[in-house]
Amino acid sequence: MVNLDNLTDQFRRRYGKTPRVFSAPGRVNLIGEHTDYNEGFVLPIAIDRRTYVAAAANDSEAVQVQSNELNEAETFSLRSPYVSGKTKWLGYIAGVAFELEKAGLKVAGADLAISSDVPIGAGLSSSAALEVSAASAFLALSEQNLEIKALALVAQKAEHNYVGTRCGIMDQLTVTVAQKFHALLIDCRSLDWDHIEMNLPQTAVVICNTNVKHDLATSAYNQRRSECEQAVRLLHKNLPTIQALRDVSIDSLEKQAKELPEVIYRRARHIVTENARTIEAANALKNGEIETVGRLMAASHQSLRDDFEVSSPELDLMVEIAGNCRGVFGSRMTGGGFGGCTVNLVSSAEVESFSRSINHEYAARTGIRPDIYAVGTADGVKEIEY
Repeated sequence: MVNLDNLTDQFRRRYGKTPRVFSAPGRVNLIGEHTDYNEGFVLPIAIDRRTYVAAAANDSEAVQVQSNELNEAETFSLRSPYVSGKTKWLGYIAGVAFELEKAGLKVAGADLAISSDVPIGAGLSSSAALEVSAASAFLALSEQNLEIKALALVAQKAEHNYVGTRCGIMDQLTVTVAQKFHALLIDCRSLDWDHIEMNLPQTAVVICNTNVKHDLATSAYNQRRSECEQAVRLLHKNLPTIQALRDVSIDSLEKQAKELPEVIYRRARHIVTENARTIEAANALKNGEIETVGRLMAASHQSLRDDFEVSSPELDLMVEIAGNCRGVFGSRMTGGGFGGCTVNLVSSAEVESFSRSINHEYAARTGIRPDIYAVGTADGVKEIEY
């Protein structure tokens, strides 16, 4: 957990002034994976692990940034084109500053200090938490306002243009608009959302980190997005009204299967069936139907493993172990894939025994110690009063 007193004290010592503090949460996606950039549906929650940005204006045209966890400091000018270099984390911060200016908002120079307990590279949206909290700091220090959807879109553009990950909108929108005790059913085309009450009494959300790191900017993430776009182009010949895979039904995809290369068909099948699973899971969540949610999570993991091919041996092993534990209703990989985390719905009474089993068996079979944490839900981005 981040100690805000330490963060603000370090800020005062480094910059000689008292900061304001802005914070955004990480997120875990219960179901709806890789559907966001296909204009489909997702069902994430914000988690009670957060990124904090302490910030103060500095009456210059430069931004100074200190990352406390990484023990690194960087500076960039708001009046010079940003050139990405080896300090990847700076791209998220510089990216939102420059995208805010592209949107017509004047960004003032600032001193920033960052601290976070959102795991990096685990598929829990550490990047979106950093982008959105930094963007909120820039807006507040510059006495500027931005509509909430526009804020999420600025953060997404920063990741596209300054980091190189063609991510969908789920992460940035979730960490912006989330409410405690609720999941979000997001329509990634309209950017409308419904707050779905987490009607799962005596059930915990437990995240298991394989501690196999992935880097979406250099992984097959962008390739999967291109394959989905290829599927739309090929299907459009006989389905001229579609704009994205979101518009394709399961029946119509099966009828057009012979028009697609086998790999492209499987990529499309995952997206089409995952959208249907996500809508069904949201309804089941409303009604407290935990067994239905768990069944859909299992089907999602199988589809991600076999059709979309974004799982990994470590993720598959964690899901396998979870399936043999008492009190587990559902388990699946979550995030972009190729490593990272699983998300599990576990009876609250069995969380301790579940954690012991995952820790022991996963370490015994891989030689890697996992990180395991039960998480609560959280509110989205906000300024912290301390």
